Amino acid sequence: MSALRVVFIVMIVSLAIAFFWDSIPAVKEVIHAILDPSAGALLNKDINFGMIIVAAVISLAMTIIQKYTIDNETLRELKKEQKMLTEEIKKFKDNPEKMMQLQQQSLSKAGEMMKISMKSFSYTAIPIILFFRWFSDYFSTIEEPVKILGIFSSNSWLWAYIILSIIFSILFRKMFKLP
Repeated sequence: MSALRVVFIVMIVSLAIAFFWDSIPAVKEVIHAILDPSAGALLNKDINFGMIIVAAVISLAMTIIQKYTIDNETLRELKKEQKMLTEEIKKFKDNPEKMMQLQQQSLSKAGEMMKISMKSFSYTAIPIILFFRWFSDYFSTIEEPVKILGIFSSNSWLWAYIILSIIFSILFRKMFKLP
């Protein structure tokens, strides 16, 4: 099965889970049974510390999955080639024909890079959707809005998570020497 077909199927399943979260109690109950005593306990103890730990663990898991499911050497090579093509395109900005040819090559490399990168997506999409749905349930039960990291209200937990996950992803990607 082609990589794009797998990604498409995973996206459909992920969207179905998100859409039918409240309609299929079994999925919701299992996820709550797993995450309430773990991530929920961390967030209940200290929302800031809990959010930092949860975002770090999720980012670490995604980085490890990416490290072992993607051909990182090929990805590095494609990125180098992409960078060289970009420099070549700049040199030929006065030659539209040559520039168009180089842009087509660059687009081809970008497609190859996307295909390689999507492999880890097929492993992480469904767990992330489940986590986000659980987060949404968790934060909807907080009666008094609280501040997360002193900036975000509990109503905007997603922004806190996104910023933390970006920071941790950068750190872990450097740690694991990922492209």
